[in-house]
Amino acid sequence: MRTVGVIVEYNPFHNGHLYHLQQSLAVTGADAVVAVMSGNFLQRGEPAMFGKRARTEMALAGGCDLVIELPVAYATQAAEWFAYGAVSLLQATGIVDALCFGSENGDLDSLRAIAASLAHEPEAFRLMLRGELDRGASYPSAYSSAVRHYMETIGNQRAASLPLARPNNTLGLHYLLALERLGSSIEPFTIIREKAEYNQSTITDQQIASATAIRSVIAGGGGMEQIAGVIPRSTYTIIARELAAGRKPVSWDNFYSKLFHQLLSQSPQQLSGYYEMSEGLEHRLHQALPVLEKPDFETLIGALKTRRYTRTKLQRVLLSVLLNHQKEQLAPPLLASGIDYIRVLGFTAKGRELLKRMKRTAGVPILLSAARSQGKHRYLELDVRASSLYELAYPDAGPKELFRDYYEPPVIM
Repeated sequence: MRTVGVIVEYNPFHNGHLYHLQQSLAVTGADAVVAVMSGNFLQRGEPAMFGKRARTEMALAGGCDLVIELPVAYATQAAEWFAYGAVSLLQATGIVDALCFGSENGDLDSLRAIAASLAHEPEAFRLMLRGELDRGASYPSAYSSAVRHYMETIGNQRAASLPLARPNNTLGLHYLLALERLGSSIEPFTIIREKAEYNQSTITDQQIASATAIRSVIAGGGGMEQIAGVIPRSTYTIIARELAAGRKPVSWDNFYSKLFHQLLSQSPQQLSGYYEMSEGLEHRLHQALPVLEKPDFETLIGALKTRRYTRTKLQRVLLSVLLNHQKEQLAPPLLASGIDYIRVLGFTAKGRELLKRMKRTAGVPILLSAARSQGKHRYLELDVRASSLYELAYPDAGPKELFRDYYEPPVIM
């Protein structure tokens, strides 16, 4: 059974994701799909609108056969470590033949050329990157500019002209870098993103819309009929069920009071110990708190944001504070050592067959229950804590909900 891997958040699953899955099977000739999916907190440093269990159901109903969780230690990272964690999980299964990702340009040859050139970060490239950062550019902008200049110096103008500032191109490059660094035999493919841009905030097509636009409608209290045409019927049913059960859309607003308390109760020195807290941001943060016009998340972000400190960077830093992620827990050598387990979130009948194969091929233990593995895997403990915190977004959460990660089995469809 030929298998294709996809790396997803599905926040929520929509028709664009359905198209990507269908095309992934078509272009790779695969028979089954393994999805690595972020849990309750996401790559841009924000909570998922709906929990990982509901989103796993969406994934399985939409065509994925096996869904495994990308640990929060990697799921909330910038592109490099996000991609490395996800690709290393696909590699660890031992059953994934291909990786298919979306990109704005569909130029796999240029992306592969860049990845081959930068897999071990030549000194000339590091100097270019440092120069861009010293000029005050944000890391994503500095990285994109340094890649362009480096590829020009080695004579690959086509690769140099690739717009890496576009988010799917950037992630695609880092997936390929991860494949190179892992020495993986997984074959990469890419599909051009259709119709809706990644962060497009409005619905402009009758069938395809970005997850950003869909979330905007839901968060704004818009009726489900406004998004019915751009999501599969299965997603519609799951969202409607979650809303009816009182599991309202989750956002940073649900956690701001807890975050604000943590920020107020700690000194700049204590704040400096959190992951990604760097370049004196702890002092800027401490100085901003007493003069906020009002105590809410958007006001705090507005007070902190600069050319260097992008919204996404700030969200990741604040999420580290909220989740109590310390620098020593997520040091680069630890992240580079990879994930020492595969956490199964859900599977179909075909996924069950994949799991049987994985028992023979997987390079790390396969976990169907967190309770049985308590204390054995460092990043699993972070996941369980993050899931408990996420449940606090719901006003009626009790012990059963707060510790659901320990006892709930995978979703079976």
